[in-house]
Amino acid sequence: MSPIGPLRPSPLAEQAAARIEEQITSGHWPVGGKLPGEVALAKELGVGRSTVREALRALAGAGLVQSRQGAGVFVTADRPAGDWATRLRRAELAHVYEVRTMVEVQAARLAATRRTDADLAAVDTALAARLAAGAADDAAFVDADIALHTAVVAAAHNPVLDDLFAQFVPVLREHLVALVGLLGLRAGDPDHGHDAHAGLVGALHRADAEEAGRVLAEELEATRARLLGT
Repeated sequence: MSPIGPLRPSPLAEQAAARIEEQITSGHWPVGGKLPGEVALAKELGVGRSTVREALRALAGAGLVQSRQGAGVFVTADRPAGDWATRLRRAELAHVYEVRTMVEVQAARLAATRRTDADLAAVDTALAARLAAGAADDAAFVDADIALHTAVVAAAHNPVLDDLFAQFVPVLREHLVALVGLLGLRAGDPDHGHDAHAGLVGALHRADAEEAGRVLAEELEATRARLLGT
């Protein structure tokens, strides 16, 4: 591999961070490996040590490197942490639905055993709102549908699941609003999927984890198949 080469003038810290990131993402400096020292990096990049330190702080903030006292700076990832959201936005709907199903089905099972009276009231309200949204446009219906699914995930009382599902919501909404109308998913059935969602809420009330998981898995698979024509 060729040397990374000196930089052009300003903003030097941003350029330095970008050049180091290129070497990391290309695999020149692999995950787990140690970066050259500040002096070596400064010489190779043609900048001062303070610029290198600023660049490394930016890369640490992006989750790419980590400084270990007395040991040096090590590569901790081969792409910035923020790329997760970007990759989700670019992902195909089929792939998003596969992961969505894994997350939500487990969340539904947990919700059936952990839900509180307040959680049950929330999912009941969300189910009624979804039914009422049958008279609204596709965007409002999709929002009501996602709100119900969000209430079910929240009833699992697992903040990691909450955060993970929240990452999917913008991507799901964008895909669903576009495809529900394009494919006429609600034509002749404005309350599309109501019976399945009512069955899910009923399973939560009965604290039936297996039924909650089964109903949701079938509902998500049926919707996925219709959206993707499979």
